[in-house]
Amino acid sequence: MELNDTVIQLLKNFAGINSSIVIDQGNELKTISEARNVLGLATIDQPFPKNFGIYDLNELLNVMSLVDSPRVRFDDNYMLIGDASGRSTIKYFYTDCDMLTKAPDKFNMPEPDVTFDLSNEVLSKIKRAASALGHSELAIQSADGCITLSVQDSDNNTSNSFSIDIPAEFDPSVEFTFICNISNLKLIPGDYEVKISSKLISHFTNTDNGVQYYIALEKSSKYGE
Repeated sequence: MELNDTVIQLLKNFAGINSSIVIDQGNELKTISEARNVLGLATIDQPFPKNFGIYDLNELLNVMSLVDSPRVRFDDNYMLIGDASGRSTIKYFYTDCDMLTKAPDKFNMPEPDVTFDLSNEVLSKIKRAASALGHSELAIQSADGCITLSVQDSDNNTSNSFSIDIPAEFDPSVEFTFICNISNLKLIPGDYEVKISSKLISHFTNTDNGVQYYIALEKSSKYGE
């Protein structure tokens, strides 16, 4: 099996959510953070032939970078990683899946109360603003006919902030402020459809490749209060 760049980039992204991973047989790749507040899942075009666990995904990716166009053979207890020439081979052992944090087999998103499109441009601005201002919160608030996304410090009313208004679908009679920890926005760059439930869960779907992220919102969020 030759791992293409798409699968490798996805594994790199998922390593940012959890440094370990349980990979199931088939073409669905998923991970969940140790705090169980970020779930990522994707459908890939290269199905894995068996179930196995990796304790240090970043280490595995670094090992794969030692060879060009890595080709992987999956044995019972380890994988053999080789290059196109077949002269270089790396034996890399699996980790017992029961020792790792495993993503759930299925997750049902509650009915969304707010829906909007988040462009890669706006997402990049949010992350740059958070870095420049030193804030860790993204507030998603109801506004007149749209929503306001604000990078702010909710504990300090006089702190500097960055805000941008974007169109959205929601009940205009209900006021809300959803708080998302920006460090949880471990998304592959791209445009997203975003759905938010008052049950304090958000769903980000990449409109290009279909990669999905379920991200828990902070308990300080408010809906209809």
